[in-house]
Amino acid sequence: MKYGKTERISGIVILLALLAIVVPWLMSDPAPREERPQPTFVIEQPVDVVRQEVPVPVMPESLDNPAPSAPVELDETLDEPIDALPRAPQTNQVAGANESSSSPSAAVEPVQPAPAEQPRREPASVPQEDPIAALVAANESRNNASSAPATQQQGEWAVQVGSFGDAANAQRISDQLSGEGFSVFQRARDNNLTTVLVGPYGTSEDGEAAMGLIKERINVQGLLVRVRD
Repeated sequence: MKYGKTERISGIVILLALLAIVVPWLMSDPAPREERPQPTFVIEQPVDVVRQEVPVPVMPESLDNPAPSAPVELDETLDEPIDALPRAPQTNQVAGANESSSSPSAAVEPVQPAPAEQPRREPASVPQEDPIAALVAANESRNNASSAPATQQQGEWAVQVGSFGDAANAQRISDQLSGEGFSVFQRARDNNLTTVLVGPYGTSEDGEAAMGLIKERINVQGLLVRVRD
């Protein structure tokens, strides 16, 4: 056997000791509420304060009977009365003033006139360039420089701008292309559509150049097609 008799006896003794401690504690009843410690509140006695009688305030008599104001006395008196009207100057005073003004020492130097101011010359206004006019001129020069290729009556290539179910729309785009300098013609189809074409051109290179100009001027992407009479 792994454990001997001594180890088993010591284990049994330990278990019995634990049971002897734990079982009574579990089986015992809790202490009654009266025996439990209760919280205590202590209220201190108020502190005695010596009270003093304060006299009632009395309104002063000076508020009911204000003291009369003493008259203001002037320290200085005027010896002579002031005349309301100005006095006329004495004759001798006027004569003395004339003699002093006629003496050569009191001659007044002639005042030289101030030089006339030269008129200010305003700088010539530089005409400002109108950006809208410059843009229109650049657009016209670009349109003139990039003219449409020459058409040929016997050409086999044309640019198909679009097919329209409404003849008014086809005529409107045709007039717009004619105003831009393109040679426009129309063809009717069996499905009640009207096709607008630009050309014809002798080579496909001329047709591609015209297709690029149409995209640039009226912002419509055409299609290069071969036309047959």
